[in-house]
Amino acid sequence: MSVCTLVTQQAPDFTADAVMPDNSFGQITLSSFKGKYVVLFFYPLDFTFVCPSEILAFNKKLADFKSRNCEVIGVSVDSKFTHLAWKNTKLEDGGIGDIQYPLVADLSKTIAREYGILFNDAVALRGLFLIDTNGIIRHAVINDLPLGRSVDEAIRMVSALQFVETHGDQVCPANWKEGEDAMKPTADGVASYLSTHA
Repeated sequence: MSVCTLVTQQAPDFTADAVMPDNSFGQITLSSFKGKYVVLFFYPLDFTFVCPSEILAFNKKLADFKSRNCEVIGVSVDSKFTHLAWKNTKLEDGGIGDIQYPLVADLSKTIAREYGILFNDAVALRGLFLIDTNGIIRHAVINDLPLGRSVDEAIRMVSALQFVETHGDQVCPANWKEGEDAMKPTADGVASYLSTHA
């Protein structure tokens, strides 16, 4: 299935080994997170270069996700043992240190394949999926390997989704941020919004 066809669909479920925030090994079942929002992000490989910058950036903003009832889960095609070794490696030596969200092991590449982001049958592209409390994918973005993602944009999308769910008669325009005006999805609503925000 391609990424674009996943949006509005039930997120492909999986149960997989993971390294947990306390460095123990456990299993993650995606469907067990129903009732919470989930940012599920894929990265190519442990012990690489762009990946730690993203992983650390998500960790730095983890409280912002959690305050929005949102869990963050990272996935790569590495084993749980490699994940743990990377966590146990100091930052100055190319490690990621004390990451406080789960890192899932997709050694068989099944999860990346089901989400449509397996590249050359080898590694996952930088796919990110925002899953709502009912397990539906509401937003997806995919980057090529050398292009890091914006964690602030991921937070903005969680806020936008929650705003729309709360205010069913309004939608979020371009560059909308939490606390800003939204607009009504009507011709008059759009005209009114644009007249004051153009």
